[in-house]
Amino acid sequence: MDVIEDGLAQDGRRTRWVEHRRRRREELVTAALRAITAKGAGVGMDEVAAVAGTSKTVLYRHFTDKEDLYLAVAERVNSRILRELGEAVERATGPRDALASIIAAYVRLVEADPEVYRFVVSHPLLERPVSSDPVQRLSGTIAAETARTITAHLRVAGARDSSADALAHGLIAMIRTAADRWISSTDRIPAATLVSDLTSLAWGGLSAVLAPAPEEVP
Repeated sequence: MDVIEDGLAQDGRRTRWVEHRRRRREELVTAALRAITAKGAGVGMDEVAAVAGTSKTVLYRHFTDKEDLYLAVAERVNSRILRELGEAVERATGPRDALASIIAAYVRLVEADPEVYRFVVSHPLLERPVSSDPVQRLSGTIAAETARTITAHLRVAGARDSSADALAHGLIAMIRTAADRWISSTDRIPAATLVSDLTSLAWGGLSAVLAPAPEEVP
């Protein structure tokens, strides 16, 4: 019985320790985001540690290297983007509205914290290329969601949707490139104008390509 109780006690301590490390790691990611916002995308590990109220040595106890911290920050940002995109799409009433919602959500998040966006996209903290690019994964996930949403709406409307997946990936690449250029401009147009123009550009081409084929028109 003592052996069983001792084993249960060790398991409990191990579980609490794992949970403690998880919470501490999340706290350090939050501190890193604050440091990026305050110091800029080129923030260093010393600055992150200072904002977290700890030392660089402690940072490296929770993150194996700079890439590990970068990936943790990128994962937090990506999760937020995907959550807001999902909420935006759920409110959409049609394919054009869904596309506009996706563009608006993306641009709004870029505008809300451009330094964090630059940090994730450009990863200046790292001295070498990242081994697993979270930006590419995010773009792919958003494109897949865009294709799924637009395809569903077009099928309801009776429109041809066979090209939706490939076109969605192209549209997301266009939106991301436009957002990158826009946020880097010193004389930016209002975000609402960019969203409106991008939606008109994207939907103008998409609606023409995905319109019902001539033989499908009653």
